[in-house]
Amino acid sequence: MTQSQLRGLCLIMTILKILEFPDPRLRTKAAPVEQVDDALRTLIDDLFETMYDAPGIGLAATQVDVHKRLLVADVSIDKTEPLALINPQILTKDGVTVSDEGCLSVPGYYEEVERANHIVVRYLDRDGETVEMEAEGLLAICIQHEIDHLDGKLFVDYLSEAKRQRIRKKLDKERRQQAVAI
Repeated sequence: MTQSQLRGLCLIMTILKILEFPDPRLRTKAAPVEQVDDALRTLIDDLFETMYDAPGIGLAATQVDVHKRLLVADVSIDKTEPLALINPQILTKDGVTVSDEGCLSVPGYYEEVERANHIVVRYLDRDGETVEMEAEGLLAICIQHEIDHLDGKLFVDYLSEAKRQRIRKKLDKERRQQAVAI
C-alpha cells in the first residue's frame, strides 16, 4: 500500500507527539493488541503520518505514549512500502550486522549497534490477518529496533553507561536551551 493509498483510508490523520529519552514512559512494556478494529487502523494511520513527518523509517506505538504492541515501518527511499506490524514476534534471527542507528526518541544521535542481519517475524496486519515475513538488512534492523521499544528498551541501552549519560546530558541541555528561546 502506498502512502497516498494510506492517506485515502482516513480523511483526518494526526501527527502525534513523540516521547524523548529519558522519558520514563518509553520504558513501559506494551500490552498485546486484543482487537484489530477501525480505531486501531486510525492509530496506524496516525503513526505513519507521524513517522513520515519526523522523518523516520520506523515508529513504535510506545514512542507516542500508546502502550500497545504495534509498530510501523517504511525503509523505502520513496516511502512507498509501509508496513504495520501488530503483536510482532521474532521467530528466528541469524547473522550479525553492526550499523549506525538513530531514533526519533533520541533525536540527532547515532551510534553503532549490533543486531541480527536476518529475521523471521510473525505479526497481524492492519486487517487482523496473520503474516509471517522474512526481513534482512535495514528492514530487519528497523523491526528489531521498534520491537525493542515495545519491550521498553532503547538503542542507547546497547551503549556504555558513559555514552548513554553523555547523550542524556546533551539532550537535557538542548531542551533547556529551547525552553529559554521560546
